[in-house]
Amino acid sequence: MKKPDIYIFDDSFSALDYKTDAILRRRLKEVTEEATVLIVAQRVGTIRDADQIIVLDQGEIVGRGNHDQLMLTNPIYREIANSQLNKDSLRDEEVTT
Repeated sequence: MKKPDIYIFDDSFSALDYKTDAILRRRLKEVTEEATVLIVAQRVGTIRDADQIIVLDQGEIVGRGNHDQLMLTNPIYREIANSQLNKDSLRDEEVTT
């Protein structure tokens, strides 16, 4: 069976606990490394390592870039990230240690 060129995950990770989310993303990265991966997510932790993040507000694109770029230039993304990442970072540390 041929592997697909594109994978689409539409809010597929939101129902997972943070530990399972991190494990699944790590394993998927290995399997999908040669494909295009599109992830629709509300958790910044799920997409923070993406090559490109598109920020939507009220259905309009209000930002585009990677996590570091958006943290510097996009107040909407920064506000969402700051509200989530303190919690997510602590959970990610628990998963990796």
